[in-house]
Amino acid sequence: MAKEFACKKCKALTLGKMCPVCKSTELSKDWSGILLIFDSEKSKIASTLEISASHKYALKVT
Repeated sequence: MAKEFACKKCKALTLGKMCPVCKSTELSKDWSGILLIFDSEKSKIASTLEISASHKYALKVT
C-alpha cells in the first residue's frame, strides 16, 4: 500500500506530488490522524478548522 502525503498548507492527503485541494507542492510524509469531510458546507468540524473542500485530511502535519 502506498504511503499518502499530507499538504503542509491545508493538510489534505494525496498519493500524488501536488495537493488536490490547494495545488501546493509542499507535502510531508510525517503526518498523523485522519479526518474525512463529506459535506464541507454543513460540517461544523470543517467550519471550525476552516476547511472549504470535501476531502480526506490529516489532523497533524509536521
